[in-house]
Amino acid sequence: MSAPLDLQATYIPNAGEFFRVKLALEIAMDEVVNEPGCLRYELTEATEERLVLTERWASQDDLDKHAKGTALQDLNESLSALLAEPATFKQL
Repeated sequence: MSAPLDLQATYIPNAGEFFRVKLALEIAMDEVVNEPGCLRYELTEATEERLVLTERWASQDDLDKHAKGTALQDLNESLSALLAEPATFKQL
């Protein structure tokens, strides 16, 4: 069994779009927390300048399935016009 993976995703909203970005992330969180292998998927920072989503996955396979899932595709579509720059992801 592989070790859990911890990630942080950072989102920089366009001016005036903080609440719409936050809502899109909250909708995604409600779905993603029920995906197989999701151990954590929550906002750990939310300011007008940036939102940080912290994730923990049981395995790389679970993360890969999440990356191809509809919840993430829907989130990316919702955020496409709301972000000042593409989201950044880093493994912790």
